Amino acid sequence: MKALEQIGLAALRRVDPERAHGLALMGLNAGFGPRGGPVTTDRLRTQLAGLDLPNPIGLAAGFDKNATALHALAKTGFGFIEVGAATPRPQPGNPKPRLFRLAQDRAAINRFGFNNDGMETISGRLARRPAHPVTGLNLGANKDSTDKAADFAKVLAHCGPHVDFATVNVSSPNTEKLRDLQGKAALSALLAGVMEARAALARPIPVFLKIAPDLTGDEIADVANVANASGIAAIIATNTTLDRNGLHGPHKDQAGGLSGQPLFEKSTRVLAQLSLLTDLPIIGVGGVGSAAQAYQKIRAGASAVQLYTALVYGGLSLVDDIARDLDALLARDGFAHVADAVGSGRADWL
Repeated sequence: MKALEQIGLAALRRVDPERAHGLALMGLNAGFGPRGGPVTTDRLRTQLAGLDLPNPIGLAAGFDKNATALHALAKTGFGFIEVGAATPRPQPGNPKPRLFRLAQDRAAINRFGFNNDGMETISGRLARRPAHPVTGLNLGANKDSTDKAADFAKVLAHCGPHVDFATVNVSSPNTEKLRDLQGKAALSALLAGVMEARAALARPIPVFLKIAPDLTGDEIADVANVANASGIAAIIATNTTLDRNGLHGPHKDQAGGLSGQPLFEKSTRVLAQLSLLTDLPIIGVGGVGSAAQAYQKIRAGASAVQLYTALVYGGLSLVDDIARDLDALLARDGFAHVADAVGSGRADWL
């Protein structure tokens, strides 16, 4: 099976990256993908913001932007998935080409700009999703919105009844002035509006906050202070980076957000710093491509992890491999539960 998967991945990498991604989603929906469900053990089972997860390996937002592969993804090994980002109105995003592979670095650069079908369409698909796995929605703002902060609350109010959690994404580098909303005053006001929309839901769900890896120490402290006071349930650290140090290949200087292996150390240091400043659970994202890297994120302070770019190079079978190997690493080090390992190696990253 893995040999066939590698052949398929090699073929997809000969196609334009965005088209290849669309073909991958089509193949997944046609049944070409893992079908055994999530790997789980007593060590891997955990809770995240009150949500029961069979394992702590999640799918990051961006893979299934429009919630078109929910039933197929339910058969894969993820302990939880996040779709979107969704904005109030549909939008095409930035001009193509807007996705670039950096194969030598096992990385990617994208400048999609929140291209999506809009909250009405995405909400309809979410309403028909399977009960498992735990499924969340990444909330976004329209590029031409005059009140971007209000857009997040709108999407939550409309889609919230159909998901298990929602993520406020103020950290994408591809929507002009979006990252400005990470400032202390702006973020406080934005989250107040989102939490008001959450309180109005018949079933209030946990709200997460996704932050950028390019914050200074003072900015990380500001985010932590706002998060602690806001009532949100977790922080996702981190989104893509604008850093371009040490990259290779013809696309290394493309504009957009960099994801994949080059982001691993930077994002892990941010989550370790953040974990000292808040008791909120943290989801570690950025460069996770192996069980060893997932374990490093967890030991740095993450309660769970997410991946996406690594799937371009390793395929969906990577998810089961990471879960099984993570279980073995936990057993090797004497941890009865993954939650016991959270923060146990934080000092290595400070």
